[in-house]
Formats: sequence, structure tokens, C-alpha cells
Amino acid sequence: MTVDHIRYDLLAQEALRSVVRRVLTDVAKTGLPGDHHFYISFDTRAPGVRLSHRMREKYPEEMTIVLQHQFWDLIVTETSFEVGLSFGGIPERLLVPFSALKGFFDPSVKFGLQFEIAANESEAEESDDTAMEPPRSANAPAPIKPSRGAASEPAMASAAVLPPAPEAGEGEGDRPAGGAQVVQLDVFRNKK
Repeated sequence: MTVDHIRYDLLAQEALRSVVRRVLTDVAKTGLPGDHHFYISFDTRAPGVRLSHRMREKYPEEMTIVLQHQFWDLIVTETSFEVGLSFGGIPERLLVPFSALKGFFDPSVKFGLQFEIAANESEAEESDDTAMEPPRSANAPAPIKPSRGAASEPAMASAAVLPPAPEAGEGEGDRPAGGAQVVQLDVFRNKK
């Protein structure tokens, strides 16, 4: 078998991550257009992920956020994004390197991406106690305050953390106590 010295698989993953980076950069500048909103899943153990201790304890391996109704100070750099969200009425700041992404889905247009995370990428963990320079936005002189949509209507994004995906045998449309629908990214994968 031939060895892939070029590592096309890694190049393809990086290209797909750049799609997410571009979309979030545009949203940081102009807000969420139309009905667009995003489910973003990431590995909470990946190097560079910054979460509060409370959120890290609650989601020790993976977390999915939904950017839809309320978010603030979205800052996008070449390597990560940072955003303010509210979880159970408690404001939080999250910093997520693009290398930690596991999935991105925009249900308004049924577009989704799934990412592979190399084994060594998910072994390290960063806590809030680690000194880290906050990202500086290359796309805006000042942090973006509550987002506005393209037509000057509020494009509010909210963070909702989805529970872990249902076990096999459970329905795809199960609803947790809050009334939100659980969406599995597996539903949108091409079946082979």
C-alpha cells in the first residue's frame, strides 16, 4: 500500500475548518443573515480550549453550542474563535481553537461538516488558570457587541448546550425537558 506523504486527509480537514472560520468572520462583522444559525461541536479536552471550571466539569469531553439568539463579543482569529454566551442565565466566555472542532451544522440550509481530531490533539487540556493572551480580532477594530442582522434586525444568537446524542434505539426527534430538539450530526452524514 502506498504511503500518503502529502497527508491529503489533513489538508482537507484544514480546508473545511477554513469554511467555518470564514463564516464566523462574516458573522462577527455583519451578524447572522436571514435564518442562519449554527450548531458547533468541539472537544473540550483539546489544547487551547478555554472554558470555566463549571462548564469543563459539566462537559468533560465534548460540548455543542448553538449560536442563534444571544451572543456577544464574537472574535475570530486565524486559529480560534471566542464568544460570550449565557448558560442557564450565567454569562460565560468560550475560546475554541478551530483544531478542536468536531462538527458544524447550519440547519437553516441543512449544511453540515464533521471533523476528525487527531489522537494527540485531544490529550492536552487547558484550564482557566493558564495564562493565555486573549485573541485579537483581525477583522474588527473593537469587539462586536450584541450582534445585528444584515437588515438591522437583531440577529441574536443563543447558546444552548445539547445533551449527549441519544443512544441507539432512541428517536432522533427526542426532546429534552427544555423543549429543544436534539439534532444528531450523524443524521446529516452521507450513508455509504
